[in-house]
Amino acid sequence: MGFFDKLKAGLEKTRKSFTEKIEQIVVGYATIEEELLEDLEAILLSADVGVPTTAKLMTEIRSGIKSKKINSPEELKPFLQAKIDEMLLGKEYEEQAQSNPPHVMLVVGVNGVGKTTTIGKLANYYQENGKKVLIAAADTFRAAAIDQLEIWGQRTGSEIIKHAEGSDPAAVAFDAVQAAKSRKVDVIIIDTAGRLHTKSNLMEELKKINRVIAKEIPAAPHETLLVLDATTGQNAINQAKLFGEAVDLTGVVLTKLDGTAKGGVVIAINNELSLPVKWIGVGEGVNDLRPFVPAEFAAALFSDK
Repeated sequence: MGFFDKLKAGLEKTRKSFTEKIEQIVVGYATIEEELLEDLEAILLSADVGVPTTAKLMTEIRSGIKSKKINSPEELKPFLQAKIDEMLLGKEYEEQAQSNPPHVMLVVGVNGVGKTTTIGKLANYYQENGKKVLIAAADTFRAAAIDQLEIWGQRTGSEIIKHAEGSDPAAVAFDAVQAAKSRKVDVIIIDTAGRLHTKSNLMEELKKINRVIAKEIPAAPHETLLVLDATTGQNAINQAKLFGEAVDLTGVVLTKLDGTAKGGVVIAINNELSLPVKWIGVGEGVNDLRPFVPAEFAAALFSDK
């Protein structure tokens, strides 16, 4: 099965709560009525598209009706798809290749979102694309995280830099950067602690890691990726806002998209945050984490089958 087919399969729950419901309500109306628009608004909200994004889309739809771009209920779905396409494409992520490796990636997120597994899958992706990868186990407060990363390192052929449990995370990041420079590594992926995002000590720790990295490699980290669990819906938006106050996020990794009917959160993240969705996960397999392609997502979301 190709990744697009996996994406379509992964979005099945969202499609049933979103696209198929739109088709069902459209059939019930001969003309565009206010009640139909209210039903459409409720569907958008139930798919976790979010209040601000839903309001924006409904304004576009009402404007389309007024300007005669939408003349019947059947024309609502293709119009909505086009507008969602526009929203997603407006925030498409382009990775900036580093002329002087290593490319440093800091990965943040609360416990339970799939952060450690995401790092392993990212390492696998870059290794398969011919890059030499080093993983820094800077989540020193969770022994299981260090052990997991060691397993991923062995599985992907990536080097691991680790210290003892409870060590200073910034010291791990420092050693990783030093090792990467001397061993001619292409990509460094740095894990970080995932304690409650409301605790200021964690945020200060992230800032310290950033300072240490930047001292050794100017402009690093080149990427700071926030891992979010798609099944949490709008709570993911709140996490992004809190992390964004502590570090300069450059993109989002959205995991567990295949396990939720709240896939509309992808649209909300793109619209409400100044952050692109960079990667999406649609399964447990090592290759089920892939770069997010907006056009593919929209096509899979609105696919008939």
